[in-house]
Amino acid sequence: MTGPPGMLSHIREVMGTCLHCGMCLPECPTYDITNDERSSPRGRIRLLRSVMDGTLDPGGDFAGEMNFCLDCRACETACPAGVRYGELVEHARTIITERKLEPVGIRIKKYIVLRLVFGSKKRFGFFTRIARFYRRSGLREAVERSGLLGLFPAAFGRLVMSVPDVADRDFSPDGAVPPAAGGSAGKVGLLTGCIMNAAFPGVHEDTVRLLERCGEGVVIPAGQFCCGSLHGHNGDPVRARRLAAALMKLFPDDLDAVIVNSAGCGSFMKHYGELFRDDPSMVGYAGRFAEKVTDVTEFIARRNPRPADPRGDARVTYHDACHLLHGQGVSAQPRTLLRSVPGARFVELPESTRCCGSAGIYNILRPADSDELLRRKIGNILSTGAEIVATANPGCHLQIERGLRAAGSGITVCHPVTLLSRGVGAGGGR
Repeated sequence: MTGPPGMLSHIREVMGTCLHCGMCLPECPTYDITNDERSSPRGRIRLLRSVMDGTLDPGGDFAGEMNFCLDCRACETACPAGVRYGELVEHARTIITERKLEPVGIRIKKYIVLRLVFGSKKRFGFFTRIARFYRRSGLREAVERSGLLGLFPAAFGRLVMSVPDVADRDFSPDGAVPPAAGGSAGKVGLLTGCIMNAAFPGVHEDTVRLLERCGEGVVIPAGQFCCGSLHGHNGDPVRARRLAAALMKLFPDDLDAVIVNSAGCGSFMKHYGELFRDDPSMVGYAGRFAEKVTDVTEFIARRNPRPADPRGDARVTYHDACHLLHGQGVSAQPRTLLRSVPGARFVELPESTRCCGSAGIYNILRPADSDELLRRKIGNILSTGAEIVATANPGCHLQIERGLRAAGSGITVCHPVTLLSRGVGAGGGR
């Protein structure tokens, strides 16, 4: 069976905590789609146990179900026994990847995204420049109008149209930002990462501005890249550990906190200790680093920063990013902060905790399933009458923005820190 003995023993221990009570079923988006036990967390745990016991071939239903799962972890929030289901599905995906059990199309997509685009900082920069040209040149609109994509397989067309809108620039400051005068003179580090850095540099600027208002000195290490979350969630723990180790070494040891404004990254980084469980030389260091990782809304809510200057009046709603709510347990803090923004009239989003279908690279690997979840999310957003929807993860941001654009809606999508920093007249943080 795949994995070091310590990991295999741990996985069996996690599986053993499942009570098979079924309380996870109503919270699982994929079970909601199919009403098939195999598409539920409980059903997938049974599949994994059968594979590990050698009574089930890991191809076929097993590979399909483990990739159908969103890894949203809504089941973990619902589970009375505290089953860490995310670890189980990610171990299952490692088995599938190492044995090459996925359809060729899925393997090609994973290779393009995880190895080519997110394989190195240099290659990521190259693809970012292509995406910027694609956006600035008007090619996206021209391709949409021309109907040329209809000449190619549907999967290729979806891939072309899923190229994200990236900003015209990266977030540039490297080094340190001193604390505001009269502040507490604490010192925190800021993760700039990959997608956030390329698509939403304005969110980083807003984050630094808020941290300064809280009296924090901000260290922004140069040379940052991917935290490894996309790889860890999709069956490539070796590359995830390599990226995580490189990232941690960039941050000084004397920081009070490592601030993250991307929910998926923060959730993964808070579990760096578990990622290096079988590496005695790294596990202690990774665990100490993980203890410092803090979502920006979690950190800011404890500091009570000066609010943005009043600017306009708008109805605001909030979508819970899965890996902020279920992965980190952060839910009340963003809402409290949004209610504090002058001019913001906060309204709850129906099914705010339901996954939007982005789920890392799920919208690339399984676009039809992703679109079904997105349609439900967009319908709920439109029902609020909101002019702004806030969310704290770049994947959710891009996914919801795409869905609203397709629906012909002018609703603005932005990160909570953008509203806190600039007020309700703000843009999306690009």
